[in-house]
Amino acid sequence: MNENRKADDDTTMQRPIGSGEPPPTMLHEIVPAREVGGLPVVQTAAKRLPRRVWWLRVVLALVVLAGAVGGGYFWWQRLHPPLPPGIAFGNGRLEADEINIDTKYAARIGEILADEGDLVKAGQVVARMDTRDLAASLKKAQAQVSQAQRAVDEANANVVQQNTQVLLAQQEYDRATALLKKGFQTQEVVDQRQQQLNGAIAALDAANARVTEFEHALDAATHDVELYNVEINDDTLVAPVDGRIQYRIANVGEVLPAGGHVFAMLNTSYVYMDLYLPTEQAGKVRYGADARIVVDAYPKVAIPAKVMFIATQAQFTPKTVETQTERDKLMFRVRVRIDPDWLRGRVDAVSSGLPGVSYILADAAAKWPDWLQAAAAAQ
Repeated sequence: MNENRKADDDTTMQRPIGSGEPPPTMLHEIVPAREVGGLPVVQTAAKRLPRRVWWLRVVLALVVLAGAVGGGYFWWQRLHPPLPPGIAFGNGRLEADEINIDTKYAARIGEILADEGDLVKAGQVVARMDTRDLAASLKKAQAQVSQAQRAVDEANANVVQQNTQVLLAQQEYDRATALLKKGFQTQEVVDQRQQQLNGAIAALDAANARVTEFEHALDAATHDVELYNVEINDDTLVAPVDGRIQYRIANVGEVLPAGGHVFAMLNTSYVYMDLYLPTEQAGKVRYGADARIVVDAYPKVAIPAKVMFIATQAQFTPKTVETQTERDKLMFRVRVRIDPDWLRGRVDAVSSGLPGVSYILADAAAKWPDWLQAAAAAQ
């Protein structure tokens, strides 16, 4: 059987080209054979695409790309039509004032009552420090107040006693003086009564002085109690304003020094955006000028704002380079703050870090376009 297959192969190789059979496969289209079911199968290489088809595909891809770019530009123009004269704008990010909630005294954290992302109200307790030592000192000071109060009461009683002594000494002196005039008393007795009266008056003055001394001691002890109460209250950390906890820096059980950071929170009532304007635009902006902020997350919402800060010195953007060619890049930092009344109830929607664009009425006579003015009024 193998001999017959070999004979057939020889016959095929010797078959003339001019016969009615198809021509043999070109050598460059032959690839190594692979076996299928134990029999060799000849594979032919994939044919390359004609050059014309390849160019058609390139042109089609360029047309699609150009259409996408044109559509995107048209969409951008519809969302952001050209601004009228007198309106300056710049890019930036929303930011909020960061407030550190710190310890006033060195202490150990006893309790954490807030976590990152929590919205807190002004005066809300967010953490408590361990105040057991201060509580013991407070009890001691309160006991000293009670002791000082009893000393004051005793001194006042002594004053009453000395007043009776002065009254008795005065009566005896007056009686001795009257008897001396009638000849029934000696001058020596009158002098004794005078000395007794003087001693009683001096004792009364001393009793009054001791009352003042004990009252001062009572005041000091009372101030100690107030001081310990203040320290205990200061070890109860509260949120100074309405806002959101951004970071929790310390944990329960950690010992912090005076001024140690426990939380970092954002003042959600003071949200702003810093933008940089060239000299010709920044020079026309005024404090309190009307502004709008459009963030990328809400492109159809214009947030009302006011200009709160204008830098007095220009700075290089994006870097400081003391060369003549870079002096044209001097920009002035301008800050616009979102209306606090508008922010009420929208804390979750307007968060720090959102990128956007700020628009400022540099010319008081300029008018907002409809896509800014109407959007702001609708909110």
